[in-house]
Amino acid sequence: MTGQQSNSSQWEEALTFVALQRDKHAYAELFSYFAPRLKAFGMKMFGNEQQALEMVQDTMLNVWKKAALFDASRGCASTWIFTIARNVRFDMLRKKQSRKDDISADDLWLNGEYPEPQAADDAAQWDNQLLTEKLAPHFAKLPPAQREVMEKVYLQEKSHQEVSYELAIPLGTVKSRIRLALDRLREALDGARN
Repeated sequence: MTGQQSNSSQWEEALTFVALQRDKHAYAELFSYFAPRLKAFGMKMFGNEQQALEMVQDTMLNVWKKAALFDASRGCASTWIFTIARNVRFDMLRKKQSRKDDISADDLWLNGEYPEPQAADDAAQWDNQLLTEKLAPHFAKLPPAQREVMEKVYLQEKSHQEVSYELAIPLGTVKSRIRLALDRLREALDGARN
């Protein structure tokens, strides 16, 4: 048996353990072997580390959930995993294209009606004033999961990846919660204008 055939059967066996026994050790082996390769694939496809990492995370989550669907008679484990990665990539691109309006922080403020900071020292006070006056009443009404992510990203200034690790949720979930929260805040502020 060649080294490549040996590796292939090793990954097929690991997928079987994940499928039948939800074997975390087997999954950890799959993850440690495939994650760097998937990241390199994602970097080639997206040219962006954050999107590549999101693709890796979503792919490996699908591997965990769908391991029972793997059929060795139809191809080797690596082909199956990279097919999942390609599908995740297409889903990510489709979602990106279907988002007609990307929301930016500027969308949240009423027609630019916010005070200009007088000096760099006033920046923190200015940020707090904006948050208190414009967002605080609406921020408190966000669902707890969205509010928690927003607080960590915007108030504690943590990266999306840090929040993902800290809350033990996929990076895509962090981004979705932020997007949903921003949508809710924008709707609330639009309602306040009318």
